Amino acid sequence: MFGNQLRWPAKCVAILLITALMLLSACARAADVNPKKMAITTAGEPMHGNAYSDEELIKELPGFKNGYMEANGVKLHYVEGGKGEPLFLLPGWPVTWYSFSKMMPELAKYYHVYVVEYRGMGSSDKPQSGYDKKTMAKDIYELAKALGHKSINIAGHDIGATIAYAYAANYPQATKKVVLMDASHPNDNFLKIPILPPPGVYDESNPERAKFYWWFAVNTIPGLSEQMLQGKQLDLVYNWIYDYMGYTKDALSKKEREVYLAAYSQPDALRAGNEWYKSFRDDIETLKTYKPLSVPALGIGGVSGYGMLEQFLKEHAPNSKTVKLEKTGHWIMEENPQAAIKLFREFFR
Repeated sequence: MFGNQLRWPAKCVAILLITALMLLSACARAADVNPKKMAITTAGEPMHGNAYSDEELIKELPGFKNGYMEANGVKLHYVEGGKGEPLFLLPGWPVTWYSFSKMMPELAKYYHVYVVEYRGMGSSDKPQSGYDKKTMAKDIYELAKALGHKSINIAGHDIGATIAYAYAANYPQATKKVVLMDASHPNDNFLKIPILPPPGVYDESNPERAKFYWWFAVNTIPGLSEQMLQGKQLDLVYNWIYDYMGYTKDALSKKEREVYLAAYSQPDALRAGNEWYKSFRDDIETLKTYKPLSVPALGIGGVSGYGMLEQFLKEHAPNSKTVKLEKTGHWIMEENPQAAIKLFREFFR
Protein backbone atom coordinates (compact mmCIF):
# COMPACT_ATOMS: atom_id res chain seq x y z
CA MET A 1 0.00 0.00 0.00
CA PHE A 2 3.02 2.29 0.28
CA GLY A 3 4.23 1.74 -3.24
CA ASN A 4 2.89 5.02 -4.59
CA GLN A 5 3.84 7.25 -1.62
CA LEU A 6 6.17 10.21 -2.10
CA ARG A 7 9.80 9.14 -1.76
CA TRP A 8 12.00 11.48 0.32
CA PRO A 9 15.63 12.11 -0.62
CA ALA A 10 17.98 9.75 1.20
CA LYS A 11 19.78 12.68 2.83
CA CYS A 12 16.55 13.91 4.45
CA VAL A 13 15.72 10.46 5.72
CA ALA A 14 19.16 10.13 7.24
CA ILE A 15 18.85 13.50 8.99
CA LEU A 16 15.45 12.55 10.42
CA LEU A 17 16.75 9.19 11.66
CA ILE A 18 19.74 10.80 13.36
CA THR A 19 17.51 13.43 14.97
CA ALA A 20 15.11 10.76 16.22
CA LEU A 21 17.94 8.71 17.70
CA MET A 22 19.33 11.78 19.47
CA LEU A 23 15.91 12.56 20.95
CA LEU A 24 15.43 8.96 22.09
CA SER A 25 18.88 8.94 23.67
CA ALA A 26 18.16 12.20 25.50
CA CYS A 27 14.84 10.88 26.77
CA ALA A 28 16.50 7.67 27.96
CA ARG A 29 19.13 9.64 29.86
CA ALA A 30 16.47 11.82 31.44
CA ALA A 31 14.45 8.79 32.50
CA ASP A 32 17.48 6.88 33.73
CA VAL A 33 17.31 7.71 37.41
CA ASN A 34 19.65 5.13 38.87
CA PRO A 35 19.18 4.85 42.66
CA LYS A 36 22.65 3.42 43.03
CA LYS A 37 24.21 6.48 41.43
CA MET A 38 22.02 8.84 43.44
CA ALA A 39 23.47 7.26 46.56
CA ILE A 40 26.92 8.62 45.67
CA THR A 41 28.00 12.18 46.36
CA THR A 42 29.84 14.33 43.83
CA ALA A 43 33.02 13.58 45.74
CA GLY A 44 32.58 9.88 45.01
CA GLU A 45 31.91 8.93 48.64
CA PRO A 46 28.81 7.00 49.77
CA MET A 47 26.15 9.23 51.29
CA HIS A 48 25.43 8.75 54.97
CA GLY A 49 22.63 6.23 55.41
CA ASN A 50 23.10 4.64 51.99
CA ALA A 51 21.85 1.07 52.43
CA TYR A 52 24.84 -0.27 50.48
CA SER A 53 27.58 1.68 52.21
CA ASP A 54 30.19 -0.21 54.21
CA GLU A 55 28.84 1.38 57.39
CA GLU A 56 25.35 -0.01 56.76
CA LEU A 57 26.37 -3.42 55.40
CA ILE A 58 28.64 -4.16 58.37
CA LYS A 59 25.59 -4.02 60.64
CA GLU A 60 24.53 -7.35 59.15
CA LEU A 61 27.67 -8.99 60.55
CA PRO A 62 27.90 -8.66 64.35
CA GLY A 63 31.49 -8.84 65.56
CA PHE A 64 32.92 -7.38 62.35
CA LYS A 65 34.13 -3.86 61.75
CA ASN A 66 35.46 -1.73 58.90
CA GLY A 67 39.13 -0.80 58.83
CA TYR A 68 41.24 1.51 56.69
CA MET A 69 45.01 1.52 56.49
CA GLU A 70 47.69 2.79 54.14
CA ALA A 71 49.94 0.08 52.74
CA ASN A 72 52.52 0.39 49.96
CA GLY A 73 51.29 3.91 49.25
CA VAL A 74 47.55 3.15 48.90
CA LYS A 75 44.71 3.32 51.40
CA LEU A 76 43.03 -0.07 51.66
CA HIS A 77 39.61 -0.87 53.08
CA TYR A 78 39.12 -4.17 54.90
CA VAL A 79 36.48 -5.81 57.06
CA GLU A 80 37.78 -7.53 60.18
CA GLY A 81 36.41 -9.94 62.76
CA GLY A 82 37.05 -13.12 64.73
CA LYS A 83 39.99 -14.57 66.64
CA GLY A 84 42.75 -17.01 65.83
CA GLU A 85 45.29 -17.29 63.03
CA PRO A 86 45.00 -14.52 60.44
CA LEU A 87 43.01 -15.42 57.32
CA PHE A 88 43.02 -12.86 54.53
CA LEU A 89 40.22 -13.13 51.95
CA LEU A 90 40.42 -11.36 48.58
CA PRO A 91 37.24 -10.97 46.47
CA GLY A 92 36.92 -10.97 42.67
CA TRP A 93 35.45 -9.01 39.76
CA PRO A 94 32.88 -7.53 39.59
CA VAL A 95 32.03 -7.96 43.28
CA THR A 96 33.29 -6.58 46.62
CA TRP A 97 34.12 -7.67 50.18
CA TYR A 98 30.40 -8.43 50.60
CA SER A 99 30.81 -11.55 48.43
CA PHE A 100 32.28 -13.32 51.49
CA SER A 101 29.46 -12.24 53.84
CA LYS A 102 27.84 -15.70 53.94
CA MET A 103 31.14 -17.28 55.00
CA MET A 104 32.55 -14.67 57.36
CA PRO A 105 30.53 -15.38 60.55
CA GLU A 106 31.40 -19.08 60.54
CA LEU A 107 35.06 -18.54 59.62
CA ALA A 108 35.37 -15.95 62.39
CA LYS A 109 34.78 -18.71 64.95
CA TYR A 110 38.19 -20.15 64.05
CA TYR A 111 40.26 -17.39 62.41
CA HIS A 112 40.98 -13.69 62.60
CA VAL A 113 39.31 -12.84 59.31
CA TYR A 114 40.27 -9.90 57.10
CA VAL A 115 38.31 -9.41 53.88
CA VAL A 116 40.37 -6.93 51.89
CA GLU A 117 39.23 -4.68 49.08
CA TYR A 118 42.52 -4.43 47.26
CA ARG A 119 43.81 -1.58 45.08
CA GLY A 120 40.99 -0.41 42.79
CA MET A 121 38.08 -2.11 44.57
CA GLY A 122 35.18 -0.71 46.57
CA SER A 123 36.26 1.79 49.23
CA SER A 124 39.99 1.35 48.64
CA ASP A 125 42.13 3.80 46.69
CA LYS A 126 42.00 3.70 42.89
CA PRO A 127 45.35 5.09 41.71
CA GLN A 128 46.35 5.38 38.08
CA SER A 129 48.95 2.60 38.23
CA GLY A 130 50.17 -0.41 40.18
CA TYR A 131 47.62 -3.01 39.05
CA ASP A 132 50.07 -5.75 38.15
CA LYS A 133 49.55 -8.63 40.55
CA LYS A 134 53.08 -8.48 41.97
CA THR A 135 52.52 -4.90 43.13
CA MET A 136 49.05 -5.73 44.45
CA ALA A 137 50.52 -8.68 46.37
CA LYS A 138 52.98 -6.26 47.94
CA ASP A 139 50.01 -4.11 49.01
CA ILE A 140 48.60 -7.09 50.91
CA TYR A 141 51.99 -8.00 52.35
CA GLU A 142 52.50 -4.48 53.68
CA LEU A 143 48.95 -4.42 55.04
CA ALA A 144 49.47 -7.71 56.89
CA LYS A 145 52.72 -6.39 58.39
CA ALA A 146 51.05 -3.15 59.44
CA LEU A 147 48.32 -5.19 61.15
CA GLY A 148 50.98 -7.09 63.09
CA HIS A 149 51.09 -10.38 61.16
CA LYS A 150 54.36 -11.94 60.02
CA SER A 151 52.68 -14.88 58.28
CA ILE A 152 49.10 -15.38 57.11
CA ASN A 153 46.71 -17.79 55.50
CA ILE A 154 45.35 -16.25 52.31
CA ALA A 155 42.51 -17.11 49.94
CA GLY A 156 41.34 -15.33 46.82
CA HIS A 157 38.47 -15.61 44.37
CA ASP A 158 38.72 -14.64 40.69
CA ILE A 159 41.04 -11.57 40.49
CA GLY A 160 41.63 -12.11 44.21
CA ALA A 161 43.02 -15.56 43.37
CA THR A 162 45.58 -14.05 41.01
CA ILE A 163 46.77 -11.78 43.83
CA ALA A 164 46.77 -14.60 46.39
CA TYR A 165 49.01 -16.68 44.14
CA ALA A 166 51.36 -13.73 43.57
CA TYR A 167 51.48 -13.20 47.35
CA ALA A 168 52.48 -16.80 48.01
CA ALA A 169 55.02 -16.75 45.16
CA ASN A 170 56.69 -13.53 46.31
CA TYR A 171 56.39 -13.99 50.09
CA PRO A 172 56.56 -17.71 50.89
CA GLN A 173 58.05 -16.88 54.27
CA ALA A 174 54.92 -14.85 55.05
CA THR A 175 52.47 -17.47 53.74
CA LYS A 176 51.14 -20.37 55.77
CA LYS A 177 48.71 -21.75 53.16
CA VAL A 178 46.97 -20.38 50.07
CA VAL A 179 43.60 -21.05 48.40
CA LEU A 180 42.69 -20.14 44.82
CA MET A 181 38.98 -20.08 44.02
CA ASP A 182 37.84 -20.60 40.43
CA ALA A 183 40.74 -18.72 38.85
CA SER A 184 44.46 -19.07 38.31
CA HIS A 185 47.23 -16.54 38.03
CA PRO A 186 47.45 -15.19 34.45
CA ASN A 187 49.52 -17.61 32.37
CA ASP A 188 50.20 -18.57 28.76
CA ASN A 189 46.82 -20.32 28.48
CA PHE A 190 45.19 -16.89 28.66
CA LEU A 191 46.84 -16.09 25.32
CA LYS A 192 45.10 -19.09 23.74
CA ILE A 193 41.55 -17.87 24.43
CA PRO A 194 39.96 -17.59 20.94
CA ILE A 195 38.50 -14.37 19.62
CA LEU A 196 35.36 -16.23 18.51
CA PRO A 197 33.30 -18.25 21.01
CA PRO A 198 33.62 -22.04 20.83
CA PRO A 199 30.42 -24.04 20.28
CA GLY A 200 28.14 -24.48 23.27
CA VAL A 201 29.42 -21.69 25.52
CA TYR A 202 26.08 -19.89 25.39
CA ASP A 203 23.87 -22.98 25.68
CA GLU A 204 21.63 -21.94 28.59
CA SER A 205 20.17 -25.44 28.82
CA ASN A 206 23.57 -26.72 30.01
CA PRO A 207 24.60 -25.16 33.36
CA GLU A 208 27.95 -26.95 33.16
CA ARG A 209 28.89 -25.48 29.79
CA ALA A 210 32.37 -24.11 29.24
CA LYS A 211 32.53 -20.33 29.56
CA PHE A 212 33.76 -17.74 27.07
CA TYR A 213 35.53 -14.86 28.81
CA TRP A 214 34.93 -12.12 26.23
CA TRP A 215 35.32 -9.39 28.89
CA PHE A 216 39.01 -10.25 29.22
CA ALA A 217 39.43 -8.38 25.92
CA VAL A 218 36.76 -5.71 26.37
CA ASN A 219 38.16 -4.65 29.75
CA THR A 220 41.54 -3.92 28.19
CA ILE A 221 40.24 -1.41 25.60
CA PRO A 222 41.29 2.03 26.85
CA GLY A 223 38.32 4.09 27.98
CA LEU A 224 35.62 2.06 26.21
CA SER A 225 33.67 0.46 29.03
CA GLU A 226 33.99 3.57 31.20
CA GLN A 227 32.05 5.43 28.48
CA MET A 228 29.63 2.63 27.58
CA LEU A 229 28.66 1.35 30.99
CA GLN A 230 26.69 4.21 32.45
CA GLY A 231 23.44 3.81 34.42
CA LYS A 232 21.22 1.10 33.00
CA GLN A 233 23.95 -0.07 30.63
CA LEU A 234 26.14 -1.03 33.60
CA ASP A 235 23.23 -2.91 35.17
CA LEU A 236 22.50 -4.70 31.90
CA VAL A 237 26.05 -5.91 31.20
CA TYR A 238 26.99 -6.84 34.76
CA ASN A 239 23.70 -8.63 35.40
CA TRP A 240 24.30 -10.60 32.22
CA ILE A 241 27.70 -11.66 33.60
CA TYR A 242 26.21 -12.48 37.02
CA ASP A 243 23.65 -14.72 35.27
CA TYR A 244 26.11 -16.26 32.84
CA MET A 245 28.75 -17.21 35.40
CA GLY A 246 26.37 -18.78 37.92
CA TYR A 247 25.25 -22.40 37.83
CA THR A 248 21.75 -20.96 37.61
CA LYS A 249 20.59 -17.42 36.86
CA ASP A 250 19.50 -16.86 40.46
CA ALA A 251 22.98 -17.65 41.83
CA LEU A 252 23.31 -14.08 43.08
CA SER A 253 20.44 -12.50 44.97
CA LYS A 254 18.89 -9.17 44.03
CA LYS A 255 20.52 -7.50 47.02
CA GLU A 256 23.97 -8.95 46.29
CA ARG A 257 23.76 -7.62 42.72
CA GLU A 258 22.67 -4.20 43.92
CA VAL A 259 25.53 -4.01 46.43
CA TYR A 260 28.07 -4.84 43.73
CA LEU A 261 26.53 -2.55 41.12
CA ALA A 262 26.50 0.32 43.62
CA ALA A 263 30.24 -0.15 44.17
CA TYR A 264 31.13 -0.30 40.46
CA SER A 265 28.95 2.75 39.73
CA GLN A 266 31.32 4.91 41.76
CA PRO A 267 33.62 7.34 39.96
CA ASP A 268 36.83 5.64 38.81
CA ALA A 269 35.57 2.15 39.78
CA LEU A 270 35.19 0.91 36.20
CA ARG A 271 38.57 2.31 35.19
CA ALA A 272 40.32 0.75 38.19
CA GLY A 273 38.65 -2.63 37.71
CA ASN A 274 39.71 -2.68 34.07
CA GLU A 275 43.31 -2.07 35.13
CA TRP A 276 43.35 -5.52 36.73
CA TYR A 277 42.86 -6.95 33.21
CA LYS A 278 45.12 -4.55 31.35
CA SER A 279 48.05 -5.89 33.38
CA PHE A 280 47.47 -9.53 32.40
CA ARG A 281 50.26 -9.62 29.79
CA ASP A 282 52.74 -8.26 32.30
CA ASP A 283 51.45 -10.76 34.87
CA ILE A 284 52.00 -13.62 32.42
CA GLU A 285 55.62 -12.61 31.91
CA THR A 286 56.16 -12.13 35.65
CA LEU A 287 54.85 -15.64 36.33
CA LYS A 288 57.78 -17.00 34.30
CA THR A 289 60.17 -15.56 36.90
CA TYR A 290 58.50 -17.35 39.81
CA LYS A 291 59.56 -20.67 41.21
CA PRO A 292 56.79 -23.24 41.79
CA LEU A 293 54.97 -22.58 45.06
CA SER A 294 56.61 -24.12 48.09
CA VAL A 295 53.62 -23.61 50.41
CA PRO A 296 50.52 -25.84 50.59
CA ALA A 297 47.89 -24.75 48.06
CA LEU A 298 44.25 -25.64 47.50
CA GLY A 299 42.18 -24.97 44.40
CA ILE A 300 38.39 -24.77 44.66
CA GLY A 301 36.60 -24.67 41.33
CA GLY A 302 33.05 -24.50 40.12
CA VAL A 303 31.89 -26.83 37.38
CA SER A 304 33.28 -24.64 34.58
CA GLY A 305 36.37 -23.14 36.19
CA TYR A 306 37.74 -26.34 37.72
CA GLY A 307 39.67 -27.67 34.71
CA MET A 308 41.84 -24.63 34.02
CA LEU A 309 42.56 -24.14 37.72
CA GLU A 310 43.58 -27.78 38.22
CA GLN A 311 45.89 -27.64 35.20
CA PHE A 312 47.55 -24.48 36.48
CA LEU A 313 48.11 -25.74 40.01
CA LYS A 314 49.54 -29.06 38.83
CA GLU A 315 52.19 -27.12 36.94
CA HIS A 316 52.87 -24.26 39.36
CA ALA A 317 52.09 -25.61 42.83
CA PRO A 318 53.45 -29.12 43.41
CA ASN A 319 52.11 -29.25 46.97
CA SER A 320 48.48 -28.69 45.94
CA LYS A 321 45.15 -30.32 45.28
CA THR A 322 42.06 -29.06 43.45
CA VAL A 323 38.46 -29.76 44.42
CA LYS A 324 35.46 -29.47 42.12
CA LEU A 325 32.18 -28.28 43.66
CA GLU A 326 29.24 -29.90 41.93
CA LYS A 327 26.27 -27.79 40.83
CA THR A 328 28.24 -24.65 41.63
CA GLY A 329 29.15 -21.86 39.25
CA HIS A 330 31.74 -19.13 39.49
CA TRP A 331 30.19 -17.37 42.50
CA ILE A 332 31.35 -20.01 44.97
CA MET A 333 30.98 -17.96 48.15
CA GLU A 334 27.40 -16.95 47.38
CA GLU A 335 26.28 -20.19 45.69
CA ASN A 336 27.84 -22.80 47.96
CA PRO A 337 29.23 -21.13 51.10
CA GLN A 338 28.87 -24.18 53.34
CA ALA A 339 30.96 -26.38 51.04
CA ALA A 340 33.61 -23.66 50.83
CA ILE A 341 33.65 -23.24 54.63
CA LYS A 342 34.10 -26.98 55.07
CA LEU A 343 37.04 -27.04 52.65
CA PHE A 344 38.62 -24.03 54.36
CA ARG A 345 38.32 -25.67 57.78
CA GLU A 346 39.88 -28.91 56.55
CA PHE A 347 42.70 -27.18 54.74
CA PHE A 348 43.65 -24.40 57.16
CA ARG A 349 43.54 -26.44 60.36
